[in-house]
Amino acid sequence: MKQVYCIGELLIDFVAEKQGSDLSKAIVFTKKPGGAPANVACAIAKLGGNSKFIGCVGNDPFGAFLLNVLQENNVDISLTQRSKTFTTLAFVSLADDGERDFVFSRGADKKLMYDSDVKKAFKGNILHLGAATALLGGDLEKAYGRYFFDALTQNVFISFDPNFRSDLWKDEKDVFIKKCMPFIEKADLCKFSLEEAQLLSGEKDTINACNVLHEIGAKIITITLGGEGTLLSTTEYKETIPSIKVTPVDTTGAGDAFIGCLLQQIATLNDPHEIISNSSSLLKMIKKANKAGAMTTTGYGAIPSLPTQEQLLAIE
Repeated sequence: MKQVYCIGELLIDFVAEKQGSDLSKAIVFTKKPGGAPANVACAIAKLGGNSKFIGCVGNDPFGAFLLNVLQENNVDISLTQRSKTFTTLAFVSLADDGERDFVFSRGADKKLMYDSDVKKAFKGNILHLGAATALLGGDLEKAYGRYFFDALTQNVFISFDPNFRSDLWKDEKDVFIKKCMPFIEKADLCKFSLEEAQLLSGEKDTINACNVLHEIGAKIITITLGGEGTLLSTTEYKETIPSIKVTPVDTTGAGDAFIGCLLQQIATLNDPHEIISNSSSLLKMIKKANKAGAMTTTGYGAIPSLPTQEQLLAIE
């Protein structure tokens, strides 16, 4: 089984449950582990895969808590760094239907330093790049770009999720789009929400959006559509794969569970690049990944709600 390296932010989500989607009205918050790439790493490991997390947390109690969570979920943290800067925090409000509102207080995640020794370890494996905070400048963005270049030179299967957060970009959406383009151009697999696909392609229609993103260079595109399932698009094939019916209470981490489950399955292949031209296998993998995403919405907090293989197999 291939190793999946997940690069990006690891942070604390302070979650206001059932207090509406307006953070200004929230009163009580619960501490939860979070960060999209870290969620993906946990999703992979919880399903029996091999994942390593590359990121940075603060040398404080919150950072220690986060590292303990990753270890408890069997994620390799040997490449995770500590910083004097305080651990990154996110404040999340959840309405009764599971919809959410985010505000970030950015800290240690931006302090990740590039490690040249990692390059050789990438060879033949999988790299997942989550971009929620990685394109905001600082040491993290520099390291992120260098690891991406390393992956391109080491025959690595590259997965990219833009993880667009409007609170982080506000009036700089054009900058975000521009910074995402090199990754879309070279990625083997791109996972988008509908909003992200429309934003990055400039097209409202999903099929047109996929065609534009393929023209940029994306080989496999998945667009998660919530309860409607996932649109799979390659240059030769397009189909929407339905999801299972659930009653969501917290949509945080659903997309991370989806891509984590998909990557865990791809990691079992002798050559992950083979999946690019194997639509029938992709369909089966996405059907299973849809279950993982849906199941994650039925509990509070992304990482605690990620399913195991046994739980996925129990669902028809």
